[in-house]
Formats: sequence, structure tokens, C-alpha cells
Amino acid sequence: MSSSESTGLWVIRWRIEMSAKPCRRGIWRLRGGGFFVRARVTDPRTGKEYQLSQILRGERVRMREALDAQAQLRGEATARIQGRTRSRTHWSAYAASLFDAKVTERKIKSAASRRRWADTLTLLVPAFGMLYVDELRYADLATWRDQVARWIRDGMPSRRERDAGKNRIVPLSPVTANGWISILKVVCAAMTKHFELDRNPAAALEYFPTGRTYSREQPNALTARQARVFLATMKRMFPQHYAMVFFGFVSGARPSTLRPLRRQGDVTDLKWDERVILLRRSNTLGDEIMDETKTALDQEIPLPPLAIRVLREHIAALPEGPMRASPYLFPSVTGGMRSRSVLDKPFRHVLKALSWTIKLSPKGMRRTFNDLARDAQVHDVVTRAISGHETERMQRHYSTAQREEMREAVGRVISLAVERAKRRAPRKQSAPP
Repeated sequence: MSSSESTGLWVIRWRIEMSAKPCRRGIWRLRGGGFFVRARVTDPRTGKEYQLSQILRGERVRMREALDAQAQLRGEATARIQGRTRSRTHWSAYAASLFDAKVTERKIKSAASRRRWADTLTLLVPAFGMLYVDELRYADLATWRDQVARWIRDGMPSRRERDAGKNRIVPLSPVTANGWISILKVVCAAMTKHFELDRNPAAALEYFPTGRTYSREQPNALTARQARVFLATMKRMFPQHYAMVFFGFVSGARPSTLRPLRRQGDVTDLKWDERVILLRRSNTLGDEIMDETKTALDQEIPLPPLAIRVLREHIAALPEGPMRASPYLFPSVTGGMRSRSVLDKPFRHVLKALSWTIKLSPKGMRRTFNDLARDAQVHDVVTRAISGHETERMQRHYSTAQREEMREAVGRVISLAVERAKRRAPRKQSAPP
């Protein structure tokens, strides 16, 4: 049977019995009531024709409904040509594929970043995972943000495995919440671009205010005098950690860069003959070593005699066994890398022994280095070359203007202002006799 076979006023076309002639362009009446509706749109770029059809059965179906259906079909065909067809991809599937692609392309490099993404997606998928990417709206995200705001105020259920089933409530930091929002924004921005959506639902989503990271009372940095006292006390109480802390203060190197430093083996970072140390690896989580620093820049730091002496004394003091045989410059007692928290306890005990009320974390070594370099009048270009800061903005972010240098600066300004005022003041003329 051909695609169109006549049976009087009716024909069988596309295996459907309909009127021999269309009652409107692309619309045929069905025998028994209703309409067969077809829409055809041609892609102007390729000449390819897209056809969509729909059957409306029933004696009560009117021509207006058929025309509306045809207009909808024509819109869908046009959207397909323009790449605006509705996506049937769930948000969870796209977020997982984006995460995998970023890891594959090494846009997410460190183990800590991979864990952060995985933990965040575990939180976000229950909220948005079953929505199709083009169904996600700002209202959905705003409702979720409201819940996070309540968690920040009242605490949130613990997500730790050891707390499973205990209904334990733990505090939530705005900084942590903003990390979730940041990843959500990345996924939604990539999703909007990939599917050519009309709008990014997360574009207007706001971060939570975090308040002061560092304050006048708690700058997480030491003055030159405090640094001398702190290092001397560290050497007395924890001699096994002194060299690592010393190098952190005088080079501004991140703890994650200090842990994987190698002093022996096939590829060493400590070059005794050249008196330089190379910072070119990073360890952010577990035993995984990333073969580049956080900024992806290899650093070569020349070592003065005192630094050489401190490192030689440190190596000579390593006990026989795993630590002496270890390739690492600052090995653990088992000969492997030290843990991320290895300096937390020594820092707390030294501060307590000194009866200091300031809070100082191992990251404060980097902030202190920038302040000490400025106090020593080291040029900014040299400071950034040592610390690895790529921009002046980041260098300022890790710096704290100390009280004495500010007092001295204000004094110099006053001196200039007063001297100029004296020079410009007119001399009093003597009274006439």
C-alpha cells in the first residue's frame, strides 16, 4: 500500500485515515473526529527539514486547538534547529560528569579539592539532583540557601560517618557554606553554557557575610620580636619541628609545600652544592603528592649560611632508622610524610608556654614572612619571588601593617607637612617706629 490510498473522501496517509485534502495548511480531519497536525521547519544553514506531527482525536476537538498544537510543534522544531531543545539530563548527572571532566582535565588537581567537590555534591544532589537542568530555577536555589542560613544560625545535622544515627548537631561556618555556593555556581554556569539555556539560575545567588577573617587583636601573624621568641621556644620545646617552622617563617612556604620536600633520592629538592632549595611539589591530603605547587609555579630559593646550618643540624639530629633513611627533609617517625596537623599541637603548646593570648596557626608563618620581609625592607618583587605570590594583591592579602611601621609612616608624613607649613608661613614684619 502506498503512503496515501484513496477511499473516496478519505485517504489512508501515514497509516492514519484522514481527509483527502487538508482543511488548513498542515492540518487534516480524522475520520471519527479530531485532526492530524503537522509542522515543517527548514534549517536555513543546512537546508535540512524538521517535521513534527501530533494526533488530536475526539469529536469535540476544534480547529482552534489544532492551530494551537501546530504553532507549538513549529516552535519545538525551531528550538531544535537553534539548539534550544529541552534537556532530559538530570542536574545530578550533569554535575557528576562536570566533576569527572574537571578531574580528567586536571582543572581540579589536588586530593583536597577532589574531596571538597565530592562532599559538596553529596550535599547538593539530594536538593537538586532529580530536577532536569532546564527546570532548575532561582527559587529552588533560594529555598536551599534559606535552609543553609538556618543551619548557620542553629547548627546542622552532622554528616560525619561516626555520627550516623546520633542526630548530632554541629556548628556551620559561613565560610564552609560559601564554599558550597561557590561549587554550585560553577556547576550552574557550566550547565547554562553547555545547554545554551536562557538564564543561569545561580547567577544572583548571594554569598553569606563572613565578618573579619583577621582582626587587630588576632592578625594570625607575629611581629619580628615575637617571631624571635616563638622560634626560640619552639626549638627548646619541640626541636624535631624547629627546622620546619624556621623555614616556614623565613621563606613563607606553605606547609603543604614543606611536607613533600626531599633531601635525598633520585630527584632531590635540596641542592647542597648550589645552596638552593626547590619548591615544586604539594601535599594536600593523605600520602598523595601533586607534582606542582598550589600556584603551578616552581620556586628556587637560595639559602643563606644560617639556613644551611639549621637544615644540616636538623638532618644530623634525625634518629637512626626510618627517619634517617627517609628521602623527605621533614620525615615523620615512620619515615613518610608528616601529617597535615603535625604542627597544630606544637603551636598550641608554645603559645601556652609563652602565656600569649594570640591565636597562631601554621598558615600564620606565611603571613609573618610577608611582614618580616617588609620590615627588612625587602623589595616587593623579591618577596613575591620567595613566597610564590603571583600578584601584589595576594601579597597584600597575606600582609599585616604593624603598629610601629605605621607610627613611623605617620611621623614622616607629619614631618613633611610641618616643614612645608613652616616654610610657607609669612614672616612677621616688625612694627614701624
